[in-house]
Amino acid sequence: MSDVFLAIDAGTGSARALAFDADGRLIAQAGREWIHHAVAGHPGGTAFDTTAGWSAIAGAVAEVVRRLDGRRVAAVAASSMREGFVLYDAAGRELWACPNTDGRARREAAELVEQGVADEIFRVAGDWVSITAPARLRWLARHQPDVLADARHLGMLSDWVTTRLTGTFATDPTAGSSSALFDLRSRSWSTDLAGLVGVEAAILPDVVECGTVVGAVTDEAAAATGLPAGTPVVTGGADTQLALHGIAARPGVPTIVAGTFWQTTAIVDEPLVDPERRLRTLCHVDPGQWMIEGIGFLSGLAMRWFRDAMCPDAAAAGIAAGTSAFAVMEKWAAAVPAGSNGIVATMANVMQADAWHQAAPAFIGFDINDARASSRGAFVRAIEESAAIVAAAHLDVLAALTDGRAASEGSVTFTGGSSAGALWPRVIAGVTGLQTRVTPAPEASAYGAARLAAQGMQATLPPMAEPDRVVRADAAEHDAYREISSRWHRVYRDVLSISGDDLPPLFTPPGAARPPAEARRVDAVSTA
Repeated sequence: MSDVFLAIDAGTGSARALAFDADGRLIAQAGREWIHHAVAGHPGGTAFDTTAGWSAIAGAVAEVVRRLDGRRVAAVAASSMREGFVLYDAAGRELWACPNTDGRARREAAELVEQGVADEIFRVAGDWVSITAPARLRWLARHQPDVLADARHLGMLSDWVTTRLTGTFATDPTAGSSSALFDLRSRSWSTDLAGLVGVEAAILPDVVECGTVVGAVTDEAAAATGLPAGTPVVTGGADTQLALHGIAARPGVPTIVAGTFWQTTAIVDEPLVDPERRLRTLCHVDPGQWMIEGIGFLSGLAMRWFRDAMCPDAAAAGIAAGTSAFAVMEKWAAAVPAGSNGIVATMANVMQADAWHQAAPAFIGFDINDARASSRGAFVRAIEESAAIVAAAHLDVLAALTDGRAASEGSVTFTGGSSAGALWPRVIAGVTGLQTRVTPAPEASAYGAARLAAQGMQATLPPMAEPDRVVRADAAEHDAYREISSRWHRVYRDVLSISGDDLPPLFTPPGAARPPAEARRVDAVSTA
């Protein structure tokens, strides 16, 4: 009956609440899946529904509180998707909010590029204007100027959870730096960048380091969540960095944080910005550390889509077998050899921050004369191989940026929701040639938030330091994946070249220059 530390995770695809005890054991959890609706009249636009979002979070927290059987919640901290943010009026009411997937500010992002502002933002903040705050704020100035005029506070989405719980406005360096309005070197807001995009610095919240108590649960939040009023609330942060904190990631061993998006990351001790503008840099949890990452766009969501659209029977089969739908799907895929019997899935593309185009989602190369070879298992494996090949390309860039330091120990850590899979770690090991260390639980982001909640109370939760599985690459399989990866890049380039209005791409970010065909060729394959 020891105290527990509660993590609230506002992810791209769901809201979750998880309680961990003083030894780091997961005691109770609950979640609610959510979606972000399109904005009518603005192609690519998606909105974050703060009313429905808070209802989902409060419901998940209340469910966990009921399951605690009287255990006290010692402190709460939040993790969230990055880039999305909320604007509030003077009374603290939400005026406007967007998730990380919002892409409506195309014209404004293009203007920032043409004016050279995007170059300055990348130099100072380490990220492009595609899915960050500068272009979105300019969009508001043009399309909803009354909202921007009435705004008195801005908060990232993990900040929004804290504000809902406490009424306090604050951010931390991990979430705040995902706005592209931060100065990476000072780990705080850049008033110069804010001025360049026409934002009053007064609406930007105070910056406090992760693990700092910033308030307490209000009576209103207590009524919604079941948490006792007065429960301390601690700054958490951005999901990827908190996942790295949860597993105690260290320099020399890159990490693939595999959730709705896949982030292939390296921790560095300086604010290193990619001079070729491929990957992006953000502040890490610990002062004096930063994180470089390449993003696999919706790599995890692709599997959820295939489950829902193509495998309605997998859930029932999983229940019958005492496992999950994903485990059933991976069992099908494990029976298929490397290369997915020739099927290529064009999902996420390798990141190029200033020209990050995605092909139309497609499956290429299946044989309609051979249903057995072109089975659902082959399609599942193709999805997994696509994600792993993109991650391997990001690992190559990280190695180049850090002169090999990023993977100096010859291994990669695999964490996040996708790490629960049995096959995916083997595919990663096969594609990269690196020893793949799988964390003992897929809830690394939430656990990182719980560790920070404990830190705020001068307590310590042990990190998820030791993997529960270590998968070593099979030499023959790794050799086979060299040509499989090269073929994937060739096919992806060709599908990208015909993607457009008739074949809508997975994602076309605002402010991304359209590269010539020869520049879209990506022949880099992991040679580890």
